[in-house]
Amino acid sequence: MAIKIDTHQHFWNLTEAVYSWLIPAYGPLYRTFEAPELEPQVKAAGIDKTVLVQAANSYEDTAYMLKVSDMNDWIGAVTGWVNLENPDETDKRIEMYKRHPKFRGIRDLIHTEREPDWLLNDVVIESLKVLARYGVIFEVVAVFPNHLKHVPTLAEKVPDLKMVIDHLAKPPIKDRQMSPWSDQLKAAAASPNVYAKLSGLNTAADPSNWSAADLKPYIDFAIQVFGADRLMYGSDWPVCILAGDYNKVWVETQKALQGYSQAEIEAMLGGTASKLYNIK
Repeated sequence: MAIKIDTHQHFWNLTEAVYSWLIPAYGPLYRTFEAPELEPQVKAAGIDKTVLVQAANSYEDTAYMLKVSDMNDWIGAVTGWVNLENPDETDKRIEMYKRHPKFRGIRDLIHTEREPDWLLNDVVIESLKVLARYGVIFEVVAVFPNHLKHVPTLAEKVPDLKMVIDHLAKPPIKDRQMSPWSDQLKAAAASPNVYAKLSGLNTAADPSNWSAADLKPYIDFAIQVFGADRLMYGSDWPVCILAGDYNKVWVETQKALQGYSQAEIEAMLGGTASKLYNIK
């Protein structure tokens, strides 16, 4: 049986960390979400492992996620946070986190807490070089149109850094547009160390009326430019509940992949992630 991995899920506990972006306007998301709520949904979908991804630019959130991963064997990897504005601090923290068996990557909430060109700051580039030296993945919340265009520049400046574009950079699915998102994604895919997640697409579509047919043109294009061996499925739970639920995202994504070879589908639903995140 081929391994199945959900490469993008979150937890947040409002007593463990501060989530500055999480305000009452987010409605159903404005509460604590933890492992016991997600586990039965993961098991029901037949998913073997998940990647738990940071939800706050804080060490408290990272410590909380690593602790939770210790308590749940179905969490296969953790993407945490470090202060990329301080390369020395980045080095010390990565050295410490690397001792944890499930620590794999770093992410920063660049889409909500940074100005659009923050990624190109010299000090951030130096910190990304630290990540590359340790073999740590950098997940880019490259929300189009502000950040995706910077990925080729990062790949050029830090060629050894493995990068993962979250949510296909949130393509304009609701507006049924392709270009210039497609041009920028193709440029990002030209670098062999850049991967992408087939995740978070339902909340880029019409939240009340979406299906596999809405996602398929964007997934097809991603497969065209990346290939299945650099693409990975993710649920984006619990954010996905703003437009459906965990199971609907899983089912509709599989429908959108129909027509591809068994090997390609198995890669995107787990094989690629197993290799990149070293999840067995």
